[in-house]
Amino acid sequence: MKAYLGVLGTLLVLAAGYFAMYRGWRNRQSRQADLAPLPTAPTDGSTRGVEGVYVATTSAGDWMDRIAVHELGVRATADLAVSEAGLIFHRQGAADVFIPADRLTGVRTDRGIAGKVTAEKSGLVVVTWTHDGRELDTGFRPRRKADTEPLTASISTLIGAQ
Repeated sequence: MKAYLGVLGTLLVLAAGYFAMYRGWRNRQSRQADLAPLPTAPTDGSTRGVEGVYVATTSAGDWMDRIAVHELGVRATADLAVSEAGLIFHRQGAADVFIPADRLTGVRTDRGIAGKVTAEKSGLVVVTWTHDGRELDTGFRPRRKADTEPLTASISTLIGAQ
C-alpha cells in the first residue's frame, strides 16, 4: 500500500510540474500576442542549406527570453538556406521561418541561447534581426562544426550587401 501511495504522490508532483510549465508557456504567449505575424517565405524554390537545429528566437540581448508566439520558440531539426532574399529556416515539424535580408542587423557565434548551451564558445550561429519594432536573436546549431564559419561569413556578406 505504501508503494502505491509513493507512486501516486510522485505522479501528482510530476503532473503539477507539467501543468505549471504549460501555464507558464501560455502566459508567455499571451504577453507576446502583439508581435505581428512573420513575413512569408518566397516561393522561388530556394535550395536547402546547412543542416542543423533551429534552437529558438529570443529578445535580442536576453538569451533566456524565448519568443513563444508564431512558433518561434519551437526547437526543430532544420536547415538554413541563405539567399539574396534573406534567411529561410526550413524546419521539420514546425513552420518555416523567413528573415528578409533587409531586417538582418548582425550575426555572431555564441555558446548558448534559450534551450541550448554548447561546450564550445562558437557552437551556435546567432542572427540578430528586427521584426515589428523589436530586435530579436535567432539561434541555429549547424550539424557539422566546419559549417559554422562559412555560414557566419555568408550571412555577414548578406548583411553588408544591403
